[in-house]
Amino acid sequence: MKSNKYFIIDFDSTFTKVEGLDELAAISLANQDNKAEIVGQIKAITDQGMSGNLPFKESLERRLKLLKANKKHLSLLVERLKDKVSDSMKRNRAFFEDFSDQIFIISSGFKEFIVPIVIEFGIKLENIYANEFIFNENDEIIDFKRDNPLSQDNGKVKLIASLNLQGDVFVIGDGYTDYEIRKAGLANKFYAFTENVSREIVTENADHVVPNLDEFLYINKLPMSVSYPKNRINVLLFENIHPEAVRLFEAEGYNVSTIPKALSEDELCEAVKNVSILGIRSKTEITKKVLDNANKLIAIGAFCIGTNQIDLQAAMEKGVAVFNAPYSNTRSVVELAIGEMILLIRNIPDKTAGMHQGIWDKSAKNSFEIRGKKLGIVGYGNIGAQLSVVAEALGMKVYYYDVVEKLAMGNAIKCNSLKELLSEADVISLHVDGRASNKNLIGEAEFDQMKNGVVFLNLARGSVVNIPALVKNLQSGKIIGAGIDVFPVEPNNNEEFISELRGMKNVILTPHIGGSTAEAQFNIGNFVASKIIDYINTGNTYTSVNFPTIQLPTLENAHRLMHIHKNTSGILAKINGILAKHQINTKSILRGNISKPTKKLVM
Repeated sequence: MKSNKYFIIDFDSTFTKVEGLDELAAISLANQDNKAEIVGQIKAITDQGMSGNLPFKESLERRLKLLKANKKHLSLLVERLKDKVSDSMKRNRAFFEDFSDQIFIISSGFKEFIVPIVIEFGIKLENIYANEFIFNENDEIIDFKRDNPLSQDNGKVKLIASLNLQGDVFVIGDGYTDYEIRKAGLANKFYAFTENVSREIVTENADHVVPNLDEFLYINKLPMSVSYPKNRINVLLFENIHPEAVRLFEAEGYNVSTIPKALSEDELCEAVKNVSILGIRSKTEITKKVLDNANKLIAIGAFCIGTNQIDLQAAMEKGVAVFNAPYSNTRSVVELAIGEMILLIRNIPDKTAGMHQGIWDKSAKNSFEIRGKKLGIVGYGNIGAQLSVVAEALGMKVYYYDVVEKLAMGNAIKCNSLKELLSEADVISLHVDGRASNKNLIGEAEFDQMKNGVVFLNLARGSVVNIPALVKNLQSGKIIGAGIDVFPVEPNNNEEFISELRGMKNVILTPHIGGSTAEAQFNIGNFVASKIIDYINTGNTYTSVNFPTIQLPTLENAHRLMHIHKNTSGILAKINGILAKHQINTKSILRGNISKPTKKLVM
């Protein structure tokens, strides 16, 4: 025996994610027409008993009457429960093996389905206490052994008292019957386990509320599979980031909070304190001042394509990795661009406006097919390249220009200068980023280089187009139609949108919705959250916009130490020296651009 500490662990909704009798009901009543109704009744009785609102013995009797279960159903239940062991229990198998003499499973459930589950974790048979079924000659469950103290009201208290454990007793459970052990003075502490279910009457009486076994082990300085409980890692998400991101972070065990809007710099400085993971969209500005107040920040997720709203240099200097979603909304932006091209070339905005005023105009004037038109794409990144492919499939002839050498997709033709592209295209679509050098990329001189009657789209960044010059060329008719999704100044949701472009003919104005589709927002939420989770779990920085790229395999039965520092000679040797002094065998990996802060990983 390693110590005089004893650990009493409940089974239903603690060791497993579900209540065993509830699951048994779902199996045994599978073919009954009123299955849902009866299962609901059983679950309600379970909750009443676990919350202390119904005597336990009565709750057990009432549930068994409704079950109509047979011995053959138990093997199916065991297989189902093996897949429903609580995640933190599965993660910490070593704890059960190392403390097998001191761990007791004490449950108001039934041995017939509990024993096959917990013995696989090294828990000793003699340390498993639970009720037992009584079967008739047809193997039907008809009752329970009533001389078992666990079948009685206050049964767990009676059982623990009979064990006469000499030492410190810690109880982990989700029900009121678990708390009763502490209430009776038979346990040093009661830990309300909330990984699967949280009952207010239980949590308010607990010494500690533990959202998983990791937290319990951490509090009590016991060996654990993770280096730090993930529930202590705070995630803060702004601007209505898709619920998929929330789901992924919560499934990982993080403590997640959301704020539906962007905050001012001063508000952010207060909000980011004690936050480890920050998720933002385009309106939240992460400045050096904000980063200086982020005392625990590990990573920032930009749930969008651009990262201009983040001071990447300051984040790098503070060792904060930044991730974005460079691909996730590509298709959505491309489809909006294609849709707007067709509408503008057909002069649909004017036609529909006329119809709303009662004007019936079937004229084909200024209405053309998209097929055969020359599309000029400025910026041939992920969006520009996919737009190229889709436009060509519609019969357009594609030209592109990019300051970086890019491989042409399909039959697209590379232009050697922006002027060459502007003078050639019938339709011009911008897909550049918001770097400072792109500010007013398209101004008076560039509009002069365009053909008469061109269609112009900006679904990139508001700063890249000189709006007064655009207005002038729309008024003159040189540009016969425009689709603008981004603006130099974009209001908050509750503010009025002010622009010289309002009310202009054949102009489609949209409120920065290029990537605002259900599919794109789901993909962004999934992609960015997954990359941050992978970074924390493995040290992978692949797709980070400000850290050197490192791709590492997942480690089993080991921990990875990540140390982030500037490129100063001798640091890694000092770290290895400290570890060697404690007889820790290490393997180090060093990658990255030496002109930037370099990430060193010690395993």
